[in-house]
Amino acid sequence: MPSTAPYKRILEHLSTAVVMLDKDMQVLYINPSAESLLETSGRRMRGIPITDIFVEPDAALQTLLATAASGHAYTKREAEFLLPSGMQMRVDYSVSPFPGDASALLLEVQPRDRLLRITREEEMLAQQETTRVLVRGMAHEIKNPLGGIRGAAQLLDRELKDPGLKDYTRVIIEEADRLRTLVDRMLGPNKAIQKAPTNIHEILERVRTLLEVESAGQITLLRDYDPSLPEFQGDKEQLIQAFLNVARNAMEALLQQKRKGVMPSITLRTRSLRQFTIGHTRHRLVCRVNIIDNGPGIPDSLIQNIFYPMISGRADGTGLGLAITQSIIGQHAGLVECESEPGRTNFIVFLPLESTE
Repeated sequence: MPSTAPYKRILEHLSTAVVMLDKDMQVLYINPSAESLLETSGRRMRGIPITDIFVEPDAALQTLLATAASGHAYTKREAEFLLPSGMQMRVDYSVSPFPGDASALLLEVQPRDRLLRITREEEMLAQQETTRVLVRGMAHEIKNPLGGIRGAAQLLDRELKDPGLKDYTRVIIEEADRLRTLVDRMLGPNKAIQKAPTNIHEILERVRTLLEVESAGQITLLRDYDPSLPEFQGDKEQLIQAFLNVARNAMEALLQQKRKGVMPSITLRTRSLRQFTIGHTRHRLVCRVNIIDNGPGIPDSLIQNIFYPMISGRADGTGLGLAITQSIIGQHAGLVECESEPGRTNFIVFLPLESTE
């Protein structure tokens, strides 16, 4: 067994995740960066075969053994690692012999998922900001003439003597009001958020209670909470609205398209994430909320534009619920993502738990 003592101090100060393997391809040591990446401890990982981490063909292990025998380093791109939590992670890793003991190997691991996610989030945030500017400009251009039309219709209504003709002016006024309400909804909440100490589980329990009443017991509601999550500064009422919009969409999709032999269900799950990046900002502690349903899924043609206003997968949908959710979560410095396939749709909400003031 090689001694890590001469190199341990160096390895522990590296920002790169490093995993050391012995000649039997079992884990000898992982540095703190690897502990953070793999979401586990060095003590727990010690002695675990590398095959328990790899989600790759047997050829990957044979290549490792060949590297130990030949002493030649190599790099593997787009590999899959299985974390102790059960989640999979896409990584690049480089393998090289351990100095002083060619039978042992060093794996330097670079996460790909995080880089891909940050790039995707930056694109999403840029698109969201473009959409907000477009909607604000469009709303301004619509509401100004609407005010003039409504005012002119009111003046005309006062001058008309024939009650039959007044019916037409009332239609103009009512439709102008309806369009103004629609524009206001597109703009999202028209009041600033009022932050106060907030518990995410109180919010989700309120949403769950409302869904139980609205679904009349036709949907199974599951809870998988992390009780260690602390309170954070947020607007409770607006966050309830944000999560309710997502959960209600899931409920309506489940009730409209029941899958034969499958009990409709929605899972509310919370977890904490440390040193997590949202957009350009790295947060010490983030709450991740998953709202998962086992419904028909969202069509590929909609998934990329699901958060845009007026985009809906239902004939009777307004396409404003998710846009409003995104606006509320954005005001809390958070982010909303969606993953969907037939039989599983997962909306993921990230909320920073430390103050952003």
